[in-house]
Amino acid sequence: MKTLTSRDGTTIAYETTGAGPAVILVDGALCFRAQGPARPLASELAAHFTVYLYDRRGRGESTDTLPSSVDREIEDLEALVSATGEKPFLYGISSGAALALEAVNRGLTVSKLFLYEAPFIVDGTKAPLGEDYLPQLRARVAADRRGAAVSMFLKSVGMPGFLIPLMALTPTWKALKAVAPTLPYDIAVVTEFQQGRPLPADRWTKVKVPTLVAVGGKSPPWMKNAMAALAGLFPAFPLRIIDGQTHMLNPEAAAPHLIRFFQEGL
Repeated sequence: MKTLTSRDGTTIAYETTGAGPAVILVDGALCFRAQGPARPLASELAAHFTVYLYDRRGRGESTDTLPSSVDREIEDLEALVSATGEKPFLYGISSGAALALEAVNRGLTVSKLFLYEAPFIVDGTKAPLGEDYLPQLRARVAADRRGAAVSMFLKSVGMPGFLIPLMALTPTWKALKAVAPTLPYDIAVVTEFQQGRPLPADRWTKVKVPTLVAVGGKSPPWMKNAMAALAGLFPAFPLRIIDGQTHMLNPEAAAPHLIRFFQEGL
């Protein structure tokens, strides 16, 4: 493990694997290096790239500094880009895709951007998140009701209600509760785009690098519609559909698409 210091003094833990041009992986909600798809994906990419995995603030071995904000998370990414010593490729999944997109729009220096299933809701095929969702989630975190915060989030992403009490009996629940305070960070970066409204055409106009948007072939219509709308803002590369995949993207299925785009741009 290595560490770097973000602008506000937060310690960000990261690791690297492989050799070649740098690729930074940005996790979604509740995930970090030791929990989630980043390490398996890094293993798939290591023969082609130097892969940077990091714990977003408040997760794993990274510290946190309050109050947090999207700005602070972008500063963390800026520090990581600086650590690569080059213009890296950037990959984000779920809310990590939304964060990566916003960071590049605000001037993060990268070579290419690959976005998988940023959880936007752009029409009536899924109920909007609701503008009161983020305040309610923050209230649960502030009251240290971590289990309630995790439950609220899992329900919002479609987990059947009867499964959540069963999950609470497993060792995984403890790990999820440990990073529950960071859930508002993820919602903050996506809530504007989860209200069932079309994506604003002028929102990410400062993204000038090659950008590819991908969605799973087995993902629900609302996600496919949202990613088609997002891909339409970056017409140089058509929407990439990864056959047989859902939001829980298999690293072995993802890797060939990242390698192809980052190496060839096709």
